[in-house]
Amino acid sequence: MFTITKEVYFCYGHRLMNHPGKCRHLHGHSVKASISISHDQLNEQGMVCDFADIRDAVEVFVDQQLDHNFLLHKDDPIIPMLLAQNERFLALDEHPTAEVLSKMIFVYLKQQGFKVQQVVLWETSSASASYRES
Repeated sequence: MFTITKEVYFCYGHRLMNHPGKCRHLHGHSVKASISISHDQLNEQGMVCDFADIRDAVEVFVDQQLDHNFLLHKDDPIIPMLLAQNERFLALDEHPTAEVLSKMIFVYLKQQGFKVQQVVLWETSSASASYRES
């Protein structure tokens, strides 16, 4: 099995409404997503796939959904104020944790035809969450 990994970087804001600590407050992150793609065979160019293909696909999703966006749970009471101020946000069915974001990226890339092995989202330089299918 061959595996390649591409890293992408982006920023987002969020809050975790029911968190008992500081994460319940509005805050932001500059993150790294590490995307691993696997295949049992190399293509005609001797690659799993081109790193640029991964970059291009994930950047479309990240730019449209995550980068410089405010990610909230759909029941967050701050949403009406954001709507009134015409602010950009994305309301999610789940709480906007690093775990949920890594799964969102994984699912998107899989739908684009990539054989995604794992997506790791580094929320800080010392803390990451990952998603892979079992």
